[in-house]
Amino acid sequence: MKLKNKVAAIFAANGAIAKEVAIEMAKEGAKVYISGRNIEALEHLAKEIENNNGYAKSFRVDAQNEQEINDFLKSITGEESRLDIVFNGIGVRAKEGGYGTPSTHLSFETFMRPIESILGSQFLTARLGAKYMQETNSQGTILMLTASLSRLKAPFMSGITAACAGIEGLTRVLSSEFGMVGIKVICINPTAMPKTRTIVETTRENAKTIGIPEEVMAEQMANGSLLKKPLTTNDTGKVAAFLVSDAGAALNSHIVDVDFGTANVI
Repeated sequence: MKLKNKVAAIFAANGAIAKEVAIEMAKEGAKVYISGRNIEALEHLAKEIENNNGYAKSFRVDAQNEQEINDFLKSITGEESRLDIVFNGIGVRAKEGGYGTPSTHLSFETFMRPIESILGSQFLTARLGAKYMQETNSQGTILMLTASLSRLKAPFMSGITAACAGIEGLTRVLSSEFGMVGIKVICINPTAMPKTRTIVETTRENAKTIGIPEEVMAEQMANGSLLKKPLTTNDTGKVAAFLVSDAGAALNSHIVDVDFGTANVI
């Protein structure tokens, strides 16, 4: 098992991506501490992991609340005396982020929401994660999450696209800074996963704005890779588990595409 004896803090584990990342890391032997705002769903996920011979503990944490993040990580390191992995899968609902809304109709407040919620949260969890890794002499890995929007030329997605580009820039800055104390920072960049709630909602809103059937846009998205395969959360989880393992240690500061070769990503 690639992650045996490693300790992972997973934020926003109620979401589709972070949930799958937690499952895959636990399969590879990591002790996963999962957090999010829906404690009942987290307890169900922890039970699922334990039923498959993994280790999981659940905590209610708002990944945009600095004090709650700090208390969560402090609790982990107090119990384990180490912190090897930090992953944050935070996102926003399509309508909350203005996905599918022309920029001429998008309010500044809505434009900023993905930047504040997603990019801001990634900064908080990375910064505090690095703090506790240093305090426990853990030369761990902070795995950031972005999306292929950062390099797509996609209309009606200005706020989330700006947030994704910001996360990639932040990855490069933090990898340089935290690398001085042996902490790795890397960013996983999956393309759209058609079966996730966010993509279903985004497809609906974009199709409505463009004026094409929703199923046409969904089909284009599902067949957009060079291998003509739609990406799943399981695919993303497996790559995430590899990147934070010793086998993936050589990949540092990079933005790692997970997309079966998306044709329209530059």
